[in-house]
Amino acid sequence: MAKVIKIKQGLDIKLKGKAECAVRVVNAEHYAIQPIDFHYVLPKLLVQEGEMVKAGTPLFHDKHDERIKFVSPVSGTVETIRRGEKRRLEAIVIRSDGKKDAIDFDVDRPLDKENIKQVLLGSGLWPTIRQRPYSCIANPDDMPKAFFISGFDTSPLAPDMDFIASHFPDSLQKGLDVLSVLTDGKVHLSLHAEKTKSEPLLKAKNVSLHWFSGPHPAGNIGTQINKIAPINKGETVWFCALQDVINIGRLFLSGRPDFTRLYALAGTGFVNPHYVRTELGASIREMTDGQCCNPNYRLISGNVLTGIKSEADGFIGFYHNMLTAIPEGNHREEMLGWMWPGFKKFSFSRTFPSAFVPNDLQPAFELDTNMHGEKRPFVVTGAFEKVFPFDIYPMQLIKACIVGDIDLMENLGIYEVDEEDFALCEFIDTSKNDIQAIIRQGLDLVRKEND
Repeated sequence: MAKVIKIKQGLDIKLKGKAECAVRVVNAEHYAIQPIDFHYVLPKLLVQEGEMVKAGTPLFHDKHDERIKFVSPVSGTVETIRRGEKRRLEAIVIRSDGKKDAIDFDVDRPLDKENIKQVLLGSGLWPTIRQRPYSCIANPDDMPKAFFISGFDTSPLAPDMDFIASHFPDSLQKGLDVLSVLTDGKVHLSLHAEKTKSEPLLKAKNVSLHWFSGPHPAGNIGTQINKIAPINKGETVWFCALQDVINIGRLFLSGRPDFTRLYALAGTGFVNPHYVRTELGASIREMTDGQCCNPNYRLISGNVLTGIKSEADGFIGFYHNMLTAIPEGNHREEMLGWMWPGFKKFSFSRTFPSAFVPNDLQPAFELDTNMHGEKRPFVVTGAFEKVFPFDIYPMQLIKACIVGDIDLMENLGIYEVDEEDFALCEFIDTSKNDIQAIIRQGLDLVRKEND
């Protein structure tokens, strides 16, 4: 094995409710594409209610770049076009006909850059390719210096990427072959040094393999970029989630877009946490039918650190690969709770004895959404550096984003980060700041300045 990149700064949050490696097929009736999932996209609607669509039929495109299309994941009828304040487009809901009809694309042409881009743009799979900086949809006209794919996920209750890769070995390799053409640089595939056992990942071709170990966020794409090929101002790298690589490979094998994914239903809110096989953007109510055991649980599209609170009548996010259900923190804090032993309480700051248990022996916790306090003045504790593995000063960068100092943000490495890279900082923050939103505001400001 090659050199292992060891991540020392970080934090593993062990939660109860890990999804078992069992798959339930869900043929949902409703699916939706939600423009809010895409940074900097201004949608231009292309369909009307009642219109018949196939998988791959464009629903809207980006007004800034009409080549970037967002398509229906299934065949059926446009049932509802949801709008919010000022007629803002919120979701296009498709009622599936169950026929799985799809538009055919010519994939028999030579696999050069332009042909691949045309197929990906036309099929609606281009939005699965994102870029750093800004973590937005990649510009087709750019030439990235490298392409990054994470083959493992260290976030709480994360899906097992080995399990997912083993279901689609041919599509995975085909996707890697296709993506390797899109850059003159390398395609970097990162794997876990101890946990990755899947043959399709271990024997992947046309990629440069990298091995990581250590706590979360070792599995984050931002951490891997920082350790392998850090971004400087003016540089661009592209990245893609593992399941999106599989879908790209499936398109170039069959010539038809197929948005099937394996989603993990995780957390103690589900009767039997497991995997669901369904299409992108499926109805949460239909995905979880009969599985949610208590209404006093919060449904989260994504993981507990970076996901979005969802209602039962909502739809799973475009870039999410799991649905989490944990208890709502709507109970009163116990009086003088900090004085009790707290053997079963999670503690990063070692307030409770549970924090002294070795990581390998530490039990899984059932944490709720309670903030355990209210917002306070921004206190400098030195804790962020313990969970932030970048060669960046996190506290200083957060403050630079708050005051909107663009020069300072650039000097402190704003181009390398995304809000998910600061999720652990937000989790342990004693001041209860919405740090991820602060980082996104900083990214938005820098991008606006550079446009």
